[in-house]
Amino acid sequence: MSGYYAWRNQSESQRFKRDTELSKKIRALFKESNNSYGSVRLHEALKKSGETVGRNRVIKLMKQHNLQAKAKRKYKATTDSNHKFGHHPNLLKQRFSVPEPDRVYAGDITYVWTQEGWLYLAVVMDLFSRQIIGWSMSSRMTRQLVIDALLSAYFRRKPNKGVIFHSDKGSQYASHDYCAVLKNYGFIGSMSGKGNCYDNAVVESFFHSLKVERIHGKHYPTREAAKSDIFNYIEIFYNQKRLHSTLGYCSPVEYEQQYWSKQVA
Repeated sequence: MSGYYAWRNQSESQRFKRDTELSKKIRALFKESNNSYGSVRLHEALKKSGETVGRNRVIKLMKQHNLQAKAKRKYKATTDSNHKFGHHPNLLKQRFSVPEPDRVYAGDITYVWTQEGWLYLAVVMDLFSRQIIGWSMSSRMTRQLVIDALLSAYFRRKPNKGVIFHSDKGSQYASHDYCAVLKNYGFIGSMSGKGNCYDNAVVESFFHSLKVERIHGKHYPTREAAKSDIFNYIEIFYNQKRLHSTLGYCSPVEYEQQYWSKQVA
């Protein structure tokens, strides 16, 4: 009988030690995600780090340490399609699964409140990997904002001509200056149907993640403080580390690396 109790005590001690090790890793991953990862992404992140653990155990340890992912919120759109400019046809038609990099880009604008006033963010996403490949920020929501985002994407990737660029019908994207930049750099314009947010749902989803995972609950004293935090989210966390369910729980950068590795294999 004493042998049984010794075995049980040793087993419980080992399990306690294991739970302590896992808890430390879970808390670190949760903090790295800015308290945004739920049990599914934490479980995937643990597996990527080499841990063999069941999701139920992750859920149990999260509860023990009161780790709860940030709640989702709704945000209104910024699109103003009541303007005098023309528009491009919808070439994307919600076909968000793209087989190769640098085939289809998508862009949109969102806004962030600071104590100095609004800060506007324009991004360009490669739909293949969901990577944010271009972005710009400004105190004004102008056509230059989206032009700068597009040019940052172009000079970062140097794609061949013929890349589809999809956006909404906002005046910034429909302006003559912006359309001229599209044409000069060999892009083919595409625009969502009027009032249909689902036509650009992938970029909307990115904005939602940005606001829930980083911006919600923060108070930025200046636009520069907000710019620094948003830069960190996009370039350090989202592109490099954030596990994306659509990408088989790879980060956008990792997903592209896997693609290029297969091309040279």
